[in-house]
Amino acid sequence: MKENKDNNKIELITDSTQSAMLPIENLIHVIRGQQVILDSDLARLYGVETKRLKEQVRRNLNRFPTDFMFELTKEECLRSQFATLNGGRGQHIKYMPFVFTENGVAMLSSVLKSETAIEVNIRIMRAFTSMRSFLTSNARIFQRLETIEHHQLLLQKHQSETDKKIEEVLTRLDNNDLEPIEGFFFEGQIFDAYTLIADLVRKAKKRIILIDNYVDDKILKVLDKRKEGVSATIYTDPRHSHISLDLSRHNAQYPHIELKNCVNVHDRFLIIDNSVYFIGGSIKDLGKKIVAFSQMQQNPDDILLRLR
Repeated sequence: MKENKDNNKIELITDSTQSAMLPIENLIHVIRGQQVILDSDLARLYGVETKRLKEQVRRNLNRFPTDFMFELTKEECLRSQFATLNGGRGQHIKYMPFVFTENGVAMLSSVLKSETAIEVNIRIMRAFTSMRSFLTSNARIFQRLETIEHHQLLLQKHQSETDKKIEEVLTRLDNNDLEPIEGFFFEGQIFDAYTLIADLVRKAKKRIILIDNYVDDKILKVLDKRKEGVSATIYTDPRHSHISLDLSRHNAQYPHIELKNCVNVHDRFLIIDNSVYFIGGSIKDLGKKIVAFSQMQQNPDDILLRLR
């Protein structure tokens, strides 16, 4: 490399064969919405040191306005990993690299003087033209890819939220914490109905209160599935239920179940601690006909205080 100080131009002597091997299209980047080439990559193409190239540019700054050439910020270097390309010094790079637009590369031909520089500049200009044509021709494809990527991100977010909800449900199932909200017992689903009521009884921590005008010894067996220390009370109409004898025999052998009379209730209710369930049919007959059930947003004491 020779430097001509008189005309302020740098004369390049390099191996044009090695320069021709470099894939210029791969050296073009999009920064601040413009296609640019790094000073270090241009120096390799021209066969000079990067600092020599930058020296010549600084001596001719009036020829390189910001739309021809600009200096990268540290954030841009780190974000685009150009610091690694520009000497491998990472975030401790001392000097920020210059990048040159298509016009800036063209202007370099007036600063650099050699046959190699002319040949390289022609190749670079053609590469810019090729890249611009490629981006224009495939703009719709890039837009579709961006849209697809956006949709994929939304799907991933939705899937993540769904997975989280499923995990919560499975965790509650594993912990036996999931309570049914509402549903139907259809004809023939005797075991399903029995299982649901039994599961509710098992979940009780303090009390179970059944309000049902038609009860029999089957109900006593279900209530016996409650945990130790959980109280059980049955409110029923003595005109329809004849369970006193069965209950006295039951209480002689199993944990006590209290029986209370009430005559002003038409529907059936099952109270588990502070949760109230409305049940459309007598518990002893669940599964024999279509019966609906649902958890109510009601204070159980509002019902209990009105029983008589």
